[in-house]
Amino acid sequence: MDVLYEKGGATVAEVVDCLPDPPSYSAVRAALATLEAKGSVRHEKNGTKFVFIPKTSAETARRSAMRHLIQTFFRGSREQAVAALLEVSPAQFSEEELDRLSGLIEKARKGAKR
Repeated sequence: MDVLYEKGGATVAEVVDCLPDPPSYSAVRAALATLEAKGSVRHEKNGTKFVFIPKTSAETARRSAMRHLIQTFFRGSREQAVAALLEVSPAQFSEEELDRLSGLIEKARKGAKR
C-alpha cells in the first residue's frame, strides 16, 4: 500500500520494483487482488496492464489498521497499546516527540471533560 500511496497507483511490476527484497511477482499480484477484494484498492486497465489505485486515503487506512491492531492485540484498550509502544524503546523518544505526546494527552483530557 505504501507504494500505491506514494505513486498514486502502480502496476504489479512497479510495486515489485519499489520493494526492497520483494516477494515474487505472483505473490504481489495475489496481495493486490486480496486488497481489491477487501475494497482497499481498485484497478484501471492501461493498455495491457492493470494499474492498482488506493480507494481510501492513507490516513483513513492508517486509522483502520490502528483500530484493528488495538482490537486484535490489546482487547480494545488504547491505553495498553500506547503503554506497549512506550515500553518498546523509551530511550529512543526525542524530547520533541515526548512533548508532542504530552500535548496529545492534554488535548484528550480536555476533550473528555466536555
